[in-house]
Amino acid sequence: MAVLQMQKIHICALKSDRKKILEELQRRGTVQIEDGKGEDEIFRKIDTGAERAESEKKSQAAQDALQVLGRYAPEKKGLLSSLEGKRELTASQYREGEESCARTDETVRRVLSLDRTIAEEHAARIRTETTIESLKPWLGLDVPMNYAGTSRTAAFVGTMPGQWKEEDILAAVAEAAPQLEAFSIEILGRDKDQTSLFAVCAKEEAGQLEDALRMNGFVRPQIHTDQTPAAYTADLEKEAEEHEKAAEAAVKELQALAGDRRDIEFAADYHSMQAEKYQVLGEMLQSEHVFFAEGYIPKQAGASLKADLEKKFVCEAELSEVPEDEEAPVLLHNNAFSAPTEGVVESFGLPAKGEVDPTGIMAFFYYFLFGLMLGDAAYGLIMVIGCAFALKKYPHMGSGVKKMLQMFLYCGISTTFWGVMFGSYFGDAVTVISETFFHRTVTIPALWFEPLDDPMKLLMFSFLFGIIHLFTGLGVKGYMLLKARQVMDFFCSVVLWYMLLIGLILMLLPSEMFASMAGATFVFPGWLSELAKWMAIIGAVGIVLMSARDKKNIAVRLALGAYDLYGASSWLSDVLSYSRLLALGLATGVIASVINTMASMLGDGIISAIGFTLIFLVGHTLNIAINLLGAYVHTNRLQFVEFFGKFYEGGGKGFRPFSAEKNKYFKFKEEN
Repeated sequence: MAVLQMQKIHICALKSDRKKILEELQRRGTVQIEDGKGEDEIFRKIDTGAERAESEKKSQAAQDALQVLGRYAPEKKGLLSSLEGKRELTASQYREGEESCARTDETVRRVLSLDRTIAEEHAARIRTETTIESLKPWLGLDVPMNYAGTSRTAAFVGTMPGQWKEEDILAAVAEAAPQLEAFSIEILGRDKDQTSLFAVCAKEEAGQLEDALRMNGFVRPQIHTDQTPAAYTADLEKEAEEHEKAAEAAVKELQALAGDRRDIEFAADYHSMQAEKYQVLGEMLQSEHVFFAEGYIPKQAGASLKADLEKKFVCEAELSEVPEDEEAPVLLHNNAFSAPTEGVVESFGLPAKGEVDPTGIMAFFYYFLFGLMLGDAAYGLIMVIGCAFALKKYPHMGSGVKKMLQMFLYCGISTTFWGVMFGSYFGDAVTVISETFFHRTVTIPALWFEPLDDPMKLLMFSFLFGIIHLFTGLGVKGYMLLKARQVMDFFCSVVLWYMLLIGLILMLLPSEMFASMAGATFVFPGWLSELAKWMAIIGAVGIVLMSARDKKNIAVRLALGAYDLYGASSWLSDVLSYSRLLALGLATGVIASVINTMASMLGDGIISAIGFTLIFLVGHTLNIAINLLGAYVHTNRLQFVEFFGKFYEGGGKGFRPFSAEKNKYFKFKEEN
């Protein structure tokens, strides 16, 4: 439960070593470089926007090339390949890749060019095939599409909308141009949308025939060629085949370039790192021969970095404490038990200045409450085995995924524990299977009690666990106040509330109302009951009088104090929120029992056993998935709303070092 202490680091070095020093800082990933301030005539910032944009462009091009290779030459990966993590590269391997990066950029350009070629060839083939399709109605025409007739005749090739018969067209033309004497019309084809035709007449009557046809919607085709439709179609089919062959050749070349996939992945990360490096360069103050960088570094890493930089380069590195008026970035550091839940804290907000890191104490409650909600030993073992296998099988997975799996591993252990306490193993599967297939009753007794048989008992303990959880949060608030030496605030905001709440609880326990709910009776000695009453009274009066102690107006002070006392009702609602422990715990067990009952309804034969197995597997898979999600969501809610609401605000800025952590494909490995 700790926030690493930060130091300021100031680096002044020769400009000739700038590239190597930045690479060293980026490889180590321990310094958050800040935007330099205090420009003057000597030290200025340089504009690196163009170089950064160029590196980002190259990185994106490499990413695009990888997507192209993924379409035409996909890698064969297993279901869990995403857990393999990034490739590890030594500094020497990185330098080798850097030297060959120019060649890789050419490969990237070639990949993208081939992708454009494939797209263009496919588009050209589609256009050609569309033209071929449009020529089908004209295949019976034995003259070119642009045929206009002979020296003494005029010819018309075109279409009319709708379906026409030859006699209908002749009648329509005769009606529109009754003076026409010699003309001929041949229908070449028709469909529901149009009728294709060929018309011929004497040249001196061409205008009359064309006008008559146009009056009925005649239009000439958009295809103009001096070939017959059949010959033109044959040429187009050859052209389409050539486009297809060109596309196939480009695909084969792309597939051959798939062997450079690792180099392209390196180029994508390398140029991304270069872009970030140019961004940092633009934030540093530089003179003609010297550059100056400053930022934050964890105190435990400061001395080592200072020594290495001064040993390898002509530079001066100075470490100093973070000034009181500055808010240092936050980097959490916890033990193996607590660290997996750091992501939960970060999703709510990192500790602000003066706050403690709640990860350590929250982790215990997180695992505890998660297991209580899921509460099935078999489900817990599945989680433990699955997470342990993934962690063992893929040791180089990303830190975020690794922490998540570790968190669910501990949650699985907690779930197994509570499942044993409640006697739940796939619900009541042991009993159902023994009765269905072996005709005898076998049960694994609960070490504590079975929630389905005594839900009120689980509800009461849920409230108890909730009160402990909330009181712990209030205690953390008290610790923070004492750490800040705010003794009066500790007394007024923590001690008085403890007195009020504990007094009210002790007054509630021996009451008839509680006895009817819990099914248990508490009898306290008279002195304890009297003590509880006075604790509640003193706490309530103290809250009313002291909550607004900074106000001089008595009326305002009392009014604000009474309003603060009204906040006790929020404690009631917070405690009631822990009834979700009962609800989710019962839901898991009830659904599991229903699944087992449905499966057992098939009987005890061999076919029934197969059906039982299928229903069992599908049903419990869905049950664990749904309730695993429910337990995760509601456990987070209990931390964020109820627990953190008592002491934690967050709002700290995370530590964002200049590093290669953003890389997608490789990470640095320290050389011995």
